[in-house]
Formats: sequence, structure tokens, C-alpha cells
Amino acid sequence: MNVFGVGLPEMALIMVLALLVFGPKKLPEIGRSMGKAIKGFQEASREFEEEFKKEAQQIEKVVTTPMKATLEPESPKVLTPPEVAAEVEPEVAPLESSDTNGSSPAAEPAETDSPA
Repeated sequence: MNVFGVGLPEMALIMVLALLVFGPKKLPEIGRSMGKAIKGFQEASREFEEEFKKEAQQIEKVVTTPMKATLEPESPKVLTPPEVAAEVEPEVAPLESSDTNGSSPAAEPAETDSPA
């Protein structure tokens, strides 16, 4: 029997030394706490292994799934740099007036309240 590279004679020697150092009352408590620590380590190790396997399967699924490529619809807007936009002035259509004399309403002088 070989546990952690320690054979049966070495284990017996360690147990006898632990019995002499800690005494018969303290030894069961130490053994119990060591057992709980080892059990906790095994549970944590098992949980880590399960998470690792789950992540590996998820990555494998993503890698093996074929990708679907789609084209985005063309945008009707054309962006121009600010320098070009400043050079190009938008054309403004002249306003049609409904006056019969052909003058625009903005050309008429504004009325004031001052007596003349």
C-alpha cells in the first residue's frame, strides 16, 4: 500500500509520533478535522472539474457550429467630412408670394406705433 509516496511502515511511524505529540484525547479531533478538510478539497476539486468540462463542451459547441453570415442592408445616408460639407451649400428655392405686385412680404416696411 502506497499513499502519497508513503508506505505502510512510514504511516505507522507517523501515527505513533502523532499519538505521542498530541495525546490520545486530541488525536481523534485532529483526524476528524483532517478528514473534513480532505473531503472539502475533494468536493471543490470535483466542482472545478465539472465547470471545466462544461466550459470545454460549450467552447467545442461554438467552434463546431457553422457560422451564419448575413449582409446588412445598405444605408441611404452618405456621410461627408465636415470640410466637404462646408464647401457645398444647399440650394434654397425662392419663396413664391401671393401678392399681385410681385414684392415679397419681407420687403414691406414694418409699421411702427410712433406718430408721423
